[in-house]
Amino acid sequence: MTDSGSQPSEDEARWARLTDKQRACLDLLLERQTSKQIARRLDISKQAVDLRLTTARDILGAANRDETAIRYARLRQTYDRIPWDAVILPPPPDLVPSDFPDGGPAALALNDSTSLTQQPVANDPLFKSLWRHDHSRPNRGWIMAAMLVGLILLALAGVTIGETLTRLISG
Repeated sequence: MTDSGSQPSEDEARWARLTDKQRACLDLLLERQTSKQIARRLDISKQAVDLRLTTARDILGAANRDETAIRYARLRQTYDRIPWDAVILPPPPDLVPSDFPDGGPAALALNDSTSLTQQPVANDPLFKSLWRHDHSRPNRGWIMAAMLVGLILLALAGVTIGETLTRLISG
């Protein structure tokens, strides 16, 4: 605005004359994009980009592409500001009077353990279902036997590696 406040300045008038499509092309021009790259990003033809940039150059009164970018950057810094950003907050919750005699649900016993055991939780350890308490005795025996075999194989592998390293070191 000018000092009088009634007439917009020449820069403000130029800013108002730029279309959104021209501004989109000019924004990419500020990123040092070529007309071909701008056309690909905006999914339009190169000729359309050149036409928009030429029209914007005439509106801004610039002599060439670089001067157009400089003038647009100066105008954008001045006129493309958000004056305020209204934050939309939900209304505060209404307080509801309590039906409990002492104001709190202390005497209420919540038992949701049955719903937790029926539905698998995503962050459970990998083999947690292996250690359930509802396995039958034979299944528990097979699980223990498999773990014992795995432990024996691990011990044998360790002994073999140790023996091989001893032979290599001793020559």
